[in-house]
Amino acid sequence: MSAASSSALPVLIVGGGLAGTAVAWQCWARAVPFLVLDPGEPGTTSKVAAGLVTPITGQRLKVSWRLEELLPEARVFYQRMEQAVGGTFYHPSPMVRLFSNERELKFWGLRRDEPDIQRWADTTTADAQVDASIFHNELGGFGQPDAAWLDTVAYLEASKEFFSAKGRWITGAFKDDELDVSSDMVTWQGERYAAAVFCRGADERHASRFFPWLQWDCARGVIADVRADYRDHRMVQRGGWMQPRGDGGIYRAGSTYEFDFTRSLEESTEELRGKLHVLLKVPFEILSSQTGLRPIVKRQQLIVGRHPVHERVLILNGLGSKGVLRAPFFSRMLMEHFWDGKPIEAEVDVRANG
Repeated sequence: MSAASSSALPVLIVGGGLAGTAVAWQCWARAVPFLVLDPGEPGTTSKVAAGLVTPITGQRLKVSWRLEELLPEARVFYQRMEQAVGGTFYHPSPMVRLFSNERELKFWGLRRDEPDIQRWADTTTADAQVDASIFHNELGGFGQPDAAWLDTVAYLEASKEFFSAKGRWITGAFKDDELDVSSDMVTWQGERYAAAVFCRGADERHASRFFPWLQWDCARGVIADVRADYRDHRMVQRGGWMQPRGDGGIYRAGSTYEFDFTRSLEESTEELRGKLHVLLKVPFEILSSQTGLRPIVKRQQLIVGRHPVHERVLILNGLGSKGVLRAPFFSRMLMEHFWDGKPIEAEVDVRANG
């Protein structure tokens, strides 16, 4: 089913984080009218996200899911957005991954000769890649020349300003019971829309009208701004990671992965401090820290598609810690499904999550 019958109506995008903003840019590229409704909360997950793109991830050192497809599309997506608004937000930045324990070293021994690892890893000895007077490097590591980071705060703010100036972005609260749904449109506060696209991240857990069956496994993480006594233009990871933020020895650092949401920010920050001591030999100072909640749906990489009953209610969520990489590809899939009738892949289809 395509949406040709309602092509003159705008799309209502609920949520202006990485997912919702990507949907907005997809609409913009198609010359489809839309309105982003965002609560404007300063501490949302997208706004505090580090925005890292790391081809090889996790303790098991696996190539990121569907990287061959997602990374090229993400690069083009952000380049086009930069051209539209006039700015630079996506930063290619090599990363050095140092092994923090024998377990990681064991997995590296098992995987390093696999073709996909060889495609994305620089296996030059880590001894030659990092300064051993700055970083703990007892077990070696590898490089990731295709790593990058998105300045999520600047990207989201620039997108908001761009669309606000065109009357396509407003700040305000949304309540599910305010949305009237019919077979050919949705209505919110007296205005008609072709569809409502829910991109609320972890907040979707508390909105039970349309997607109450989704099972969430969200993880909290703390990141910090850090001053450290060294200069290196690359991202470096060993337990924790450091991401350079311009000159002056200022870095973005992270991250924890927590399922106990009762911990204080101070406790989480101390855990991060411990991770950074595993990485750094030089002194560092944590200037500030903040937490975000990664939207993760159980047993799913992410969720995309239409509500099983309400054809005009759509969702893009569950991007986890990979929103920068995944949002461009799957927002396009969602819009092509709605406007052109192309199928949603079963692996990510929200209708298959029940």
